[in-house]
Amino acid sequence: MPLPLYLLASAVFAMGTSEFMLAGLLPDIASDFDVSVGTAGALTPAFAIGMVVGAPMVAVLARNWPGRRALLWFVVVFAAAHAVGAVTTSFAVLFATRVVAASANAGFLAVAVTAAAGLVPPHRKGRALAVLLSGTTVATIAGVPGGSVLGSAFGWRAAFWAVAVLCLPAAFGILKGVPAGHGGAGATGRQALREEFAQLARPRLVLVMLLGALVNAATFGSLTFLAPVVTDGAGLSESWIPVALVLFGAGSFVGVTVAGRLSDRSPGPVVAWAGPLLLIGWPAAAVLAHEPVALLTLVFVQGALSFALGGTLITRVLYEAAGAPTMAGSYATAALNVGAVAGPVVGAATLGTGAGALGPLWASGSLVAVALLIAFPLLTVVTAGRSAEVRR
Repeated sequence: MPLPLYLLASAVFAMGTSEFMLAGLLPDIASDFDVSVGTAGALTPAFAIGMVVGAPMVAVLARNWPGRRALLWFVVVFAAAHAVGAVTTSFAVLFATRVVAASANAGFLAVAVTAAAGLVPPHRKGRALAVLLSGTTVATIAGVPGGSVLGSAFGWRAAFWAVAVLCLPAAFGILKGVPAGHGGAGATGRQALREEFAQLARPRLVLVMLLGALVNAATFGSLTFLAPVVTDGAGLSESWIPVALVLFGAGSFVGVTVAGRLSDRSPGPVVAWAGPLLLIGWPAAAVLAHEPVALLTLVFVQGALSFALGGTLITRVLYEAAGAPTMAGSYATAALNVGAVAGPVVGAATLGTGAGALGPLWASGSLVAVALLIAFPLLTVVTAGRSAEVRR
């Protein structure tokens, strides 16, 4: 894999850390701004919704920019938003910086996904996407726990400054390592935007986007509420929450790495095997939650299976959207983040039921079940080979 791909992944690491680290910082933020934890919690969906809306909108604005310039500006804006957030005394301003940062994050991912696919031969898109997404998985292993520790020791503002600083080497690496014209519209002959949007009418593309959103909704639905599962379900102390997050992150890194080697040439087996195992795993985690060893083992396994299947489906979005060269990355990013928004909403709705803290695990199982009910009758369509890439 080319070096620029790893430089892009380093920026994804910084952005992934920002997206998920708030879970451990909300009480401190609420206290600092004299608002309720529930009000402070609005910062999380604001970021996710900004990602969903921002991906296609910002991709449209930046589609005629050279790829390196677009990537660099998105990283700089993202860092600046965190610097402003770190010094503001207004909760409204902090909220606004989260929306701006999310839009920059969405734009970066949309361009980076397209650029990453262009850095490698056409038949290695899956491996390239796996390297890019590894930035997110490493964020759950090291960045998110690290942000929580930093916030606990020096306050939440220190965590925001740390994310801003993390963006600087990524920006320098993009400037020096990504080819000047790479990923820009010039390489695609400035294909008409309406032609790229017309790809969204293709049933195959809509299908893989829907499946990717469902699987990622299951993933983030349980990940968001992993803390109460650990403390209330397993009866462990709060000190075990970072351990569970690291295990999930480590599993996701393994899953996205292994699947990245298979999703180009053999997506069918990934869907056929990872899907049913994922479906079994979420309810199993709920049933065995009172057994800490079993729960923590399943957290690792589910992290691996979730990102293996989710990453494979997002790769299929790139193949099916090959007729939208400047917008394909935004379609993939939107599908992933629709899941990231919907999953926690569905998971939260189950907390008040009889399932209690384990409700999100059951909800995740249900979401995967829906995805598989849709996918398996159409498995050959979902996992169509490389020929889908050249369809227009």
